[in-house]
Amino acid sequence: MKTLRDIKPGDTVRVAKVTGTGAIRRRIMDMGITKGVSVTVRKTAPLGDPVEITVRGYELSLRKIDAEMIILES
Repeated sequence: MKTLRDIKPGDTVRVAKVTGTGAIRRRIMDMGITKGVSVTVRKTAPLGDPVEITVRGYELSLRKIDAEMIILES
């Protein structure tokens, strides 16, 4: 099972599921990352944290721990 953290810059993927519980899951979903949406990884910081993505037409930065909660379609 691939997560958003595993994706290389320049790749576009589709979200299968957002894991996690409570406020963290709700925050990720409120940012527009929901099941079925396309996400493009723009770039990663030199140490891998954060990851910059494009989702629903805007750019967003996610911590690695949050990116691990986003499961992708295979």
